[in-house]
Amino acid sequence: MPSEHEDKNLNRKIIADTRENEETRVAILEEGKLAEIFIERMWDRQRAGEIYKARVDSVLPGISAAFVTIGDGRNAFLYLNDAQGMDIVPEQELVVQVTKTARKNKGARVTPRISLPGRYLVFVPGGGEAGVSRRISDEEERKRLRHLAKELKGDDFGLIVRTAAEGVDEESLAADVQSLLALWHEIEHNAKLQPAPCLLYRDLGPLGRVLRDEVHGSVDEIIVDSEEEFRRVQDFVSTFYEADRPSVSLYQGVAPVFEYYGVEPEIERALDRKVWLKSGAYLVIEPTEALTVIDVNTGKFVGDLDMRHTTLATNLEAADEIARQLRLRSIGGIIVVDFIDMEFEEDRNALIARLEELLARDRARAKVFSITQLGLVEITRKRGRPDLRSVLTRGCPFCGDNGWVLREDTVALDIKRFLRKVAHANRSEALLLQTNAAIAQYIADTYLPLWQEELERKIFIAGMPEFAWNKYRVELQGALDAVERRAKQMERRESVTVVHRVPEA
Repeated sequence: MPSEHEDKNLNRKIIADTRENEETRVAILEEGKLAEIFIERMWDRQRAGEIYKARVDSVLPGISAAFVTIGDGRNAFLYLNDAQGMDIVPEQELVVQVTKTARKNKGARVTPRISLPGRYLVFVPGGGEAGVSRRISDEEERKRLRHLAKELKGDDFGLIVRTAAEGVDEESLAADVQSLLALWHEIEHNAKLQPAPCLLYRDLGPLGRVLRDEVHGSVDEIIVDSEEEFRRVQDFVSTFYEADRPSVSLYQGVAPVFEYYGVEPEIERALDRKVWLKSGAYLVIEPTEALTVIDVNTGKFVGDLDMRHTTLATNLEAADEIARQLRLRSIGGIIVVDFIDMEFEEDRNALIARLEELLARDRARAKVFSITQLGLVEITRKRGRPDLRSVLTRGCPFCGDNGWVLREDTVALDIKRFLRKVAHANRSEALLLQTNAAIAQYIADTYLPLWQEELERKIFIAGMPEFAWNKYRVELQGALDAVERRAKQMERRESVTVVHRVPEA
């Protein structure tokens, strides 16, 4: 959500890639550069905000926690402090909400304290508070909104006013309350009928969440690539915006929308460990199990004046890029930055002030600590969603997880976007795709029937042992019998396996 520190003149676009059934991606561009990317795949589960009817599997008093079953085969973690006033025992059924998504070898974290975010308010069942977002700084506006929240809240629910409510009238706030109240009654009703474990409520998809939480006066344009989503966005904007409406555009080009707007290469760069700055300096970003380490280097930058000014200029430029990279890569937890050593106290203070100013604009709560005796700056940032690397990559299967490669699904969906362009360019009956053998098998096992139906042609996939992990190409496209003959020829090679063949009639 926006903050009082945010530059209202910032040129901002939201671009949604929604054509693929298997994946939705939403990008936020600021001044033409990728600022944030949201990726959601159809098989993702246990996302933050989801509400489940759960069953308590075990209670561990020694760590004041319980493990609860919410489905999907992995237990979730519940702190007993979050359930004060409740007697948590094994086999008990209760309604919980995911506060942290599952990641790596850790299950999701859940709480019995439910909250439902609306456009302007957060609805808190069983709560009694009437709070106002700390990001609203104007005291008169805070008093007005707190008064309205107290008037609108019920005896059995509390309300927290979101930043987006700044300047919003009582009628709009009341409508938001009624909508959230109806949603909560529906969740309660389903909880009584359904056996545990089961999903009761799933928050909006990535595009809906970005529209709810990100669309405000500083957004100039929203671009979507499907007619269905285009109509939904138009309805949303017309409902919630009387003035300063962002324009809504339907992208109908042949190239994927992210490719057309230059988002795809920026995502690739966001996985690199080295980030070059305009001056010629660079960052090295290294995620570890416990924290993320960022090293600042002068690189090719030699400055125009003396060493002091060169160092300060490099560190300030690095601070700007670090703030961007934390958002872009969705880096949370503990971050340690090794800036270039500065001799003067006023320079160190200027650097800390710049970092605090930049991170105050971040939706994820972040805190900057002073420079340590070793010259390191420590930052903590709330982990709201999985980091970009964990979403798109996995441990390298060839080097015992010491390195990383793109996940099979990441490569497969890149191939799908490529095949869509190929299919749009001609009306061939079939095509023969060559790719890495492991990726070929993954596509055949996971996606192939769906792709053939959607692209309206038969697809043969040849697993090529000599191909790099993410290399692929279309070997042949055309008439079905010609492509099938070529696939059989390739299969006669001892090292090649055609993992899909058109079944005989």
